[in-house]
Amino acid sequence: MTFRLGLVGLCTSHPGAWVPIIRTLTDEGLVDVTVVAAWDSGETRPPGYAREFCEQFDIPNPLENLEDMLDLVDGVIVHTTNWDRHIEQARPFVEAEKSVLVDKPLVGNLRDANQLLDWAQMGKRVTGGSSLRFSAAVAAFLAQPLAGRGEIHTAYAATGVDDFNYGIHAYALISGLMGPGLISAQYLGFSGQKNIKLTWRDGRVGFLTIGRNAWLPFRLMVVTSKKSEFIDGSAGESPYRSLLEAMLPYMTGQTDEPPLPMEVLLEPELAALAARVSWLNHGQEVFLDDLRLDDPGYDGTQFAREYRRARMGG
Repeated sequence: MTFRLGLVGLCTSHPGAWVPIIRTLTDEGLVDVTVVAAWDSGETRPPGYAREFCEQFDIPNPLENLEDMLDLVDGVIVHTTNWDRHIEQARPFVEAEKSVLVDKPLVGNLRDANQLLDWAQMGKRVTGGSSLRFSAAVAAFLAQPLAGRGEIHTAYAATGVDDFNYGIHAYALISGLMGPGLISAQYLGFSGQKNIKLTWRDGRVGFLTIGRNAWLPFRLMVVTSKKSEFIDGSAGESPYRSLLEAMLPYMTGQTDEPPLPMEVLLEPELAALAARVSWLNHGQEVFLDDLRLDDPGYDGTQFAREYRRARMGG
């Protein structure tokens, strides 16, 4: 049976980029998904944008009220750029036993991260995150025989534009390479952008450069016990396609195994929260387990306002 998918929030370029990929994956027989509805929050787009979007992409149901989507879909992708509204917008679908994919950043504070963990423990079908977590180039590197590539010792990743909305890609890219077990973040200083050290439970470390002052491509430098290698994180198959290939089978019920357990999926966002606390506290090492519910995290509403100003001038 065809899985009916709705789009929640049309703020960014992602909805328009993902719909054709979803249709291609369906045409190739990898999934059976039809995009049937779309709704926009209006935070960064003009009134009526959902109708314009649906006309452009031949989607039958442009909606003005989010609750009207519930009976039309089997699951949704939450694309809203204001990450502080992700839980609010996902909740009615989760409670109605619909599948939910939350676009990056998944959440911007510990409270919302805990809600995702609670839903996962309840067996709700929720997933999401940055497409760079599923980089085909990283997967190809990891697929090399261990005897040839060696054990990963450390890595460096850089991503510009901002600290979190785009910066999360750097955390996700290096997490996809290093694997689970990220335990702490530490701000090392400023060199035009912020420099961050990440530490894994087994003692391996990674380094990031993120921030507003420059655009930087999705690149990794990896040092192993055998060699050093440069990886273009966006090379090969589109990262969007890689993410959708990983997540749509789980969303649609083809498999009951999530692409990653929620506690692993959230490591990039939690590391970014820890890095923020670190640079606000003079570079102290901050463990993910020590994050606090009273820390406000990254302000999604403020980011959405800035995004709107950049796009619409007000």
